[in-house]
Amino acid sequence: MTKELCFESAADLVDDIRNGVVSPVAVVDAYLDRIAERNDEVNAYVTVLGERAREAAEEAERAVERGDDLGPLHGLPVAIKDLTEVAGVRMTFGAKPFEDHVAERDAAVVRRLEDAGAIVLGKTNTPEFGLKVTTDNLLAGPTSTPFEIGKNAGGSSGGSAAAVADGMAPLAEGSDAGGSVRIPSAFCGVVGFKPSYGRVPVDSRPDAFGTHTPFIHEGVHARTVADAALALDVLSGPDPCDPFSLPDDGTDFKAAAERDATDLSVAYTPDFGIFPIDPAVRSVVEAAVEDLRWAGLSVEEVEVDLGHTLDELIQDTSMVQWEVSVATLADRLQEAFDLDVTGADSDQFPDGMVEMAENGREHSGVEYTRASRGRTDVFDGVQDVFDEYDIVVSPVTTVPPFENGMLGPSEVNGVEVDSRSGWFLTMVYNLTGHPAASVPAGLTDDGLPVGLQVAGRRFADEDVLAASAALEAVRPWRDDYPGAP
Repeated sequence: MTKELCFESAADLVDDIRNGVVSPVAVVDAYLDRIAERNDEVNAYVTVLGERAREAAEEAERAVERGDDLGPLHGLPVAIKDLTEVAGVRMTFGAKPFEDHVAERDAAVVRRLEDAGAIVLGKTNTPEFGLKVTTDNLLAGPTSTPFEIGKNAGGSSGGSAAAVADGMAPLAEGSDAGGSVRIPSAFCGVVGFKPSYGRVPVDSRPDAFGTHTPFIHEGVHARTVADAALALDVLSGPDPCDPFSLPDDGTDFKAAAERDATDLSVAYTPDFGIFPIDPAVRSVVEAAVEDLRWAGLSVEEVEVDLGHTLDELIQDTSMVQWEVSVATLADRLQEAFDLDVTGADSDQFPDGMVEMAENGREHSGVEYTRASRGRTDVFDGVQDVFDEYDIVVSPVTTVPPFENGMLGPSEVNGVEVDSRSGWFLTMVYNLTGHPAASVPAGLTDDGLPVGLQVAGRRFADEDVLAASAALEAVRPWRDDYPGAP
């Protein structure tokens, strides 16, 4: 019974708890037992809140017995990425100097989840400050995809994606600044949704305006599209502490995941014209695209012109802005915690972070601003496609999951790439702010998961959910999870 509960959909668990079919205490205990059984191998969680979660579950059970008005996530366990604040709980940022750091407040997304009745199980692994797209750090080590222990879960929300894939949480929060929700979702075979920029508030402090370069989004990991929609109905909406949060436009995410998607026109780009793709990935993605056609959606392969080569996109646009943001982070750590990232304390941080901080301090304000010209070219190239199509689909990554300890491949299909950032197609939509999901496309011949990236027009999050659900209906992935009963 424990394993069955741990792989039940979030929507079914909520209904069963509400109707008294299962106790929230039984659900939380089942997940805590699963974490105790599996976490040493997968390394998804860095902090488990057993006593706190059980106390919350007992109160949730009493609320059901009293007939209280229950929230939409009442009694549902969730996992939170260790870059997101949960008041009174250890928050390491994945970094050694913060091993014993405790958050003083709840982030907006945590408040919304708990106000809806969710119960936080624990904090999930992430690279230092989310600055890599693999999950590995000097404090907790790597997180593996449950599909093959020893291969990385992807990053930076790898702990959250792995927890969902391995039955250690039904839902998990993640954040995405370059693909950090979608990449681990692809590597772990779960749904990962990055909503339109501003759809889910990010109440970052001390800089409330720092999420626009590149666009940083709060997102969610789930095992079904309907579960992702359930979470988005709770998480979306304006927040006065986020100057970029969008007004409530009445979007019903649950209804979007249930609607007929055959009216949507779909553009398929295998590579955005610049990314080399591993044949194993291309084969799985093309089969998934063909199944979208079989589901009744109109699909055409298109050419996309982003205006730049892959090296130009990385070096002249994305990397300049990232390096400046890391240099800013280093200055903040010096000011607030007396940590010298590029000097006396550099051994406490990964070499890549130290190098990015050093490089970021060398960029001028003119260089930083000039990078937005390249970003505009990318936006225009993407928008040209959305002028004619409702949805754009592509691979999420150029390669399947690879071994722990790697930053990424240095060569893909015979073409040299930047191992840090040349192997994922997700960055495009962090430069533009469009909504985008990773949905399981299928498995390679080696049994490794591949993600299909499904993107929509700005603010058309419901179209992304509808198209994703259409693929799930004809190409279900629920039985693919290695631990599923």
